[in-house]
Amino acid sequence: MSERAAVWCLAAAQMLGYACFFYIFAALILYWQQGLDWPHWVLAAGPTLAIAVSAVLAPVCGRAVDRGQAVALLTVGPVVGALALGVLAVWVTPVGYLVAWAGLGVSQAMCLYDVCFGLLVRRHGAGARESITKVTLVAGLASTLAFPAGAWLAGHFGWQVAVWVGVFVALGLVLPLQGLAARVVARAVPDEVRDRARLVLPWRGIVTERAFLRLALLFSLVNLNHWMLMNYLRPMFEGLGLAAAVGVAAAATVGPAQVVGRLALMGAGGRMGSRFALWVTMAAVVAAPVFLWFSAGLHVLAFGFAILQGAGMGILTILRPVLVAERLGQERYGVTAGLMAIPGLVAMGVSAPLGAGLLAAGGPEVVIIVAFIIALGAVWAVAADA
Repeated sequence: MSERAAVWCLAAAQMLGYACFFYIFAALILYWQQGLDWPHWVLAAGPTLAIAVSAVLAPVCGRAVDRGQAVALLTVGPVVGALALGVLAVWVTPVGYLVAWAGLGVSQAMCLYDVCFGLLVRRHGAGARESITKVTLVAGLASTLAFPAGAWLAGHFGWQVAVWVGVFVALGLVLPLQGLAARVVARAVPDEVRDRARLVLPWRGIVTERAFLRLALLFSLVNLNHWMLMNYLRPMFEGLGLAAAVGVAAAATVGPAQVVGRLALMGAGGRMGSRFALWVTMAAVVAAPVFLWFSAGLHVLAFGFAILQGAGMGILTILRPVLVAERLGQERYGVTAGLMAIPGLVAMGVSAPLGAGLLAAGGPEVVIIVAFIIALGAVWAVAADA
């Protein structure tokens, strides 16, 4: 396999991995709410626990990437995720549900974006933006795959069958694609990178750097905004009066919009610097809740929300590793990205119970208002960094 083909295989594996290990909550939440007689906080605690586990493991996995162990992580991670999905399907109790999500958190830390990007940064250094863009172009379709596939499988065969399909996809597609492709890319890592001393600074030295703190605040606020909306997008669309088919279609538009945003960034190339691209992202993130608010009266605006939210997050997914490498150094990218993932993952974890509480207390309108305020906070973080 050529290295170019390996990057595309990594991209396909990341798309399937995110669909199976991450978007499964948003894809199946309605069926769990309708079919399981559990408090809503139990359901929300699942992805929150996964994110907490992933946050704890993120710097450990990042350190492993810096030591050249990305291939092992990317190979074992899908197996762990498949086992966790199996537990989710057969142990249908609140305890089993939480155990499964803890396992999914381990898998997320081991085999999704951060480790994949860490391997690409080791291989390409400052030139990793092109490869990262290719991966995210395909992986951005994960939600487009997960929402309709989850709805169709759960609607026709039940949610447990949908989860079992995820198990087979993880073992039959994600594992071989990612394992083989990671080995090809790792073999091309320059010798000087393999031999380079790593982790010159202790963790405290990294987390006290001003650039680290500013980027961490920015990414955390955007994560909180995005996942609070995405986790409950289907229930919010229903609360705003959208038909189920329209809600599914709008939710599935987020993935293609991410791809469009990334294609635009790729097409701009060197003509669009990271700073300007970041401001474009912030404009989209602020405008998206406005479109969602008015979609209650004009349902087509739900697609405008999906396009803006997806495109903004699509661009930011590429900018995140690029900004970390540019501002904080490539030599210790793995551990730095892992440490920076912690506040972002905490924000993502808080998003599920926060969204559930806001939705129960005041309906989708309150969630939208809070998301808009958080987006303004992210704009402030970018301006302060300037």
